[in-house]
Amino acid sequence: MKSYNTAVYTTDRWQGFKHRAGDIFICTPAKCGTTWTQTIVTNLIFPNGDFPAPVMELSPWIEMKMRPADEMHAALEAQTHRRVMKSHTPADGIPWFDDARYVFVCRDGRDAFMSMVNHMDRMIFTDALNEQAIKDGIPPMPNFEGDVHAFFEHWLGSSDEQFFKLASSYWERKDQSNLLLVHFNDLKKDLGGQMRRIAGFLDIEIPQAIWPDVISRCMFENMRENEAMVGDMSFGFKGGTKGFLFKGSNGRWRDVLSAEELKRYDEHLNASMPAAAAQWVTEGGHPTRSS
Repeated sequence: MKSYNTAVYTTDRWQGFKHRAGDIFICTPAKCGTTWTQTIVTNLIFPNGDFPAPVMELSPWIEMKMRPADEMHAALEAQTHRRVMKSHTPADGIPWFDDARYVFVCRDGRDAFMSMVNHMDRMIFTDALNEQAIKDGIPPMPNFEGDVHAFFEHWLGSSDEQFFKLASSYWERKDQSNLLLVHFNDLKKDLGGQMRRIAGFLDIEIPQAIWPDVISRCMFENMRENEAMVGDMSFGFKGGTKGFLFKGSNGRWRDVLSAEELKRYDEHLNASMPAAAAQWVTEGGHPTRSS
């Protein structure tokens, strides 16, 4: 298992993790539908909506540095239901358990970038993480200072690992029976169909009569309004949960990024993964497993 250490997360936090059969890991590049998928899976585990705690509390980001590792592991140990956790680490930096399920969610990188602009503009604990990163000799996160094009330069340069490598690393494992690839576009086009697909992969059966309610709770607009279900994000983001779950829309980059910027994005994308993977990252759909 490869070690990763950034201003935000470290794979050292897997130390002390005690796996259970049936564990579910939501794995994504940042801003690709992570919280949405965590909410979907939590609703599948608790289809009546009787969550013991908000999604963001039930489903921690294993590697995230903000919460003390021992506290996070103790909270996971105390859970008696089927557990769901998230990771933003390439596939070679997480443990793989044969009796666990992994759901990898991706999105067109240009849409992920636009969402990251909002994320960094609203995040209020950047300075604290960066101060510690500098002390540890780790490159700090960039602050978004209003210049989208300068921010894109940094994002593109750092995303060889954080977006392109991460997407490619899971694509390489797409034939594993315990890994499901899900795309943001498909969640938007057919949320109910994708939720049924995820439920089937996780061996979760939902009574037909309550499916409409389960799906309704997971519609992006409804999720954004339901802070009690998702969790209060005001500790870290201006605007709280609504600021964190901003728009969930695609295509905003078309009126923002220049032709030259889009050309260089394509060059990074196509250099980092096979053509079929690049097409899937851009468009979505159900990738075919190799025979």
